[in-house]
Amino acid sequence: MPLPAPLSRNDPRKSKKDFGHLLLIAGSSSMLGAAALTALAAMRSGAGLVTAAVPRSLNLTLQKKISSVIMTLPLVENSGGMFSLKAFDQLEKIWGRFDAVGIGPGIGRGAGTLKLARQVIRHCPKPLVVDADALYALAGHTETLLKAKFPRVLTPHAGEMSRLIERPVREIESSRLKTAREFAASFNCILLLKGHRTVVASDLGKTYINSTGNAGMATAGSGDVLTGVITAFLGQGMSPFDAAKYGAYYHGRAGDLAAGACGKTGMIATDIIAHLQGAYA
Repeated sequence: MPLPAPLSRNDPRKSKKDFGHLLLIAGSSSMLGAAALTALAAMRSGAGLVTAAVPRSLNLTLQKKISSVIMTLPLVENSGGMFSLKAFDQLEKIWGRFDAVGIGPGIGRGAGTLKLARQVIRHCPKPLVVDADALYALAGHTETLLKAKFPRVLTPHAGEMSRLIERPVREIESSRLKTAREFAASFNCILLLKGHRTVVASDLGKTYINSTGNAGMATAGSGDVLTGVITAFLGQGMSPFDAAKYGAYYHGRAGDLAAGACGKTGMIATDIIAHLQGAYA
């Protein structure tokens, strides 16, 4: 698949601001690595600027853990080291700085955190990728998607999809394309159903079935990497459907390169990130 035009760097007059400023709301006291993986994957996927928002007490730790090219943003937290609902007041004041937003990797499932995720999904005025614990927040609250006025890209695996639509995993896996199409059409979103032959479906009926990727990518943090890739593509001006489609393809391609270099058995998420550059070459 040829590199999409928004990802090319052929114009020497462009600056980092032309390639999007992303906000990634990720991480908690026990899952800070999710924020680091998502942010680094976004930078390796062409984003001009990336800000990783984390619970306030974790900010200095993240700055030591994360790449020096990534900015951080401390948000209000609860007593458990997870985002507080009060963080939404901070976010409302700064949406204008960003071109795309991702939420969910490693944020945890505290009550206030889940409420914050639903508020962001409903009110964020930017293209938004919804993953991991933010998908958990939507279970039983899928009507939140119908209240959103801006594009949403959801990236569930079969288990997360099962919670969203209250159907067994085996039923979802036996009708992956149909499931994705129906959900995208019903809730006005882009649905990327992860797994073997990842499926992408739009609310307008467009579909894509991915051909890249391998079993070695079934490893902790692989989904966080995908969230970073898709959010980066949104920030560079791709449509939500194209960002999800190309995100699935290049994420899988990087995984295939990583498998060729180090094998499937020992592959970890950072190996996928390390091969993103080769995937885009």
